Amino acid sequence: QVQLVESGGGLVQPGGSLRLSCAASGFTFRSYAMSWYRQAPGKERELVAGITSAGGSTNYADSVKGRFTISGDNAKKTAYLQMNSLKAEDTAVYYCNANTIWSGVRLEYWGQGTQVTVSS
Repeated sequence: QVQLVESGGGLVQPGGSLRLSCAASGFTFRSYAMSWYRQAPGKERELVAGITSAGGSTNYADSVKGRFTISGDNAKKTAYLQMNSLKAEDTAVYYCNANTIWSGVRLEYWGQGTQVTVSS
């Protein structure tokens, strides 16, 4: 079965750091682009960061540029989101996403989410 499992969320003080992990199984990890999304209460889910399947290109939401870093480890089949200089506004449930295009059809998978709370 295809599965994405996030971990690493928790409570952190403003200015602190967390590293989220997304462990993948059931598909060819290297063939997929990986992304992190987040959803705060009362708000729509938004893209936070993305990385290409080759790992050569990344993109970030303006609100996290310079603070967050997305990366992937093919050997461990795991994607990461390093979150530094955290703000209260970063509080949300963070979701891992994997996607690719196969013969013109999009294949996409989601993790269950992990809670990040930034508070003093």
